[in-house]
Amino acid sequence: MSPRRWRPTPLLWLTFILHLGLVLLLIWQPDSWRTWLAILAANHLLLTGIGLWPRSQALGPNWRRLPEPAASAGLVAITFDDGPDPAVTPQVLDLLDRYQARATFFCIGAQAERHPELCREIIRRGHAVENHSQHHRHLFSTFGPARMAREIDTGQRTLTRISGQQPLFFRPTAGLRNPFLDYLLARRGLTLASWTRRGFDTRCSNADKVARRLLRQLAAGDILLLHDGHAAHTTDGTPIVLAVLPQVLDAAAARGLRCATLRSTLATAVS
Repeated sequence: MSPRRWRPTPLLWLTFILHLGLVLLLIWQPDSWRTWLAILAANHLLLTGIGLWPRSQALGPNWRRLPEPAASAGLVAITFDDGPDPAVTPQVLDLLDRYQARATFFCIGAQAERHPELCREIIRRGHAVENHSQHHRHLFSTFGPARMAREIDTGQRTLTRISGQQPLFFRPTAGLRNPFLDYLLARRGLTLASWTRRGFDTRCSNADKVARRLLRQLAAGDILLLHDGHAAHTTDGTPIVLAVLPQVLDAAAARGLRCATLRSTLATAVS
């Protein structure tokens, strides 16, 4: 992977200018510091709020949909987070095989270390393993750049060593991030990927509700989020993803859509 050029967004440029302005103000007009401090506080609240919006592009590039050439070819991407899980992932793989669908698994490095053969099986069956950090810390978006980089780098090394496939995409815990993330990903040649829509299948135990969220206006180019790890369960104990995935795959087939990995569409983003 080659590093890509980091281009700060307008919001990040504004943040830099505001901080520089405060430094100059403290030198030239120290009595006005309260006003500028209030402005900086508002700026940080804005950054925090945007970091809590997983599909935002205000902090840097973010794949919310597949590139247009992939959408024109009738492709969609189904992505799974938080695995591999020995009880659920094999059944997900069997369902995907049944429909001849390809998917992207954002794996937690520590989970891959616990279940390395399962991680390799994902690759063997023609799917992709991408980076979901090493430990899936819930406070990932509050980390400073050094700690955030360690989570990314350790996950990258772990997943590359186990799967034999170097991740090209990164998805932070719950999709939450802060202004440091895009710079770190650019240095590592990684692409941030969120989703077009999600089913909230880690919290909702109603398979029909989860499916409706995912399938509402399903169209070519969509990126869908499900979980093979930390999945909620139906009232009869079935992991939600196993009840929902056939509905998603049937709906995609009915619309003439084909399921592809994110990395298989990456080249079309620059072609």
